[in-house]
Amino acid sequence: MELTTTLHALKEWAVAINALENGKTIMLLRKGGIHEKNGRFQVAHEQILLYPTYEHQQAFMLKTEYANLVYPVTPGWHPEKVPISSWAKITDILPVSEESIVNALLPFHVWNEHFISDRLKWKPRQPIYILLLRTYKLPQKIEIPYHHEYGGCKSWIDLVQPIQLKGAEPILSDCNYTELVETIRSIIDDQLYSKVLSAEC
Repeated sequence: MELTTTLHALKEWAVAINALENGKTIMLLRKGGIHEKNGRFQVAHEQILLYPTYEHQQAFMLKTEYANLVYPVTPGWHPEKVPISSWAKITDILPVSEESIVNALLPFHVWNEHFISDRLKWKPRQPIYILLLRTYKLPQKIEIPYHHEYGGCKSWIDLVQPIQLKGAEPILSDCNYTELVETIRSIIDDQLYSKVLSAEC
């Protein structure tokens, strides 16, 4: 059952949210923030608002076409009003530990090889979680006041006030989204199968 309002939000780099909203990707890669519950990434809610962050965006970890969209900000900087213009349904959560598998998915997300290598090395016993998101554009952008509770290295926040989701339109058609999901899942399955075969030889 789809929600009509929500206050649950997932924090993500603004450049990645922009790519989701423009149909350039359906994928996020997460390993969790420093203050994550139990020290690892967990999906708290499947239907979430997309909350853009700016402070930790690093151009050298993005593909060139996305790196050029990042403007450096001073540590601790945040907008006085945060723009919320989309929500998403997390349809797939795919934990992956093999660098070769994540690299095979390079065409489907905004980050580069350096980002992948860096994330795999951090907390190496924990996988990268590949999230596939069906993104919906809100009828109009809503600017919410920043609250200090929204800060910090955490993935999930609850907004002070819920946001109305009615009237939001999907970025991709059912057919296009399903096709992308199937392609991504088949790449992961193929890579895992190849790894099993290599281990047996």
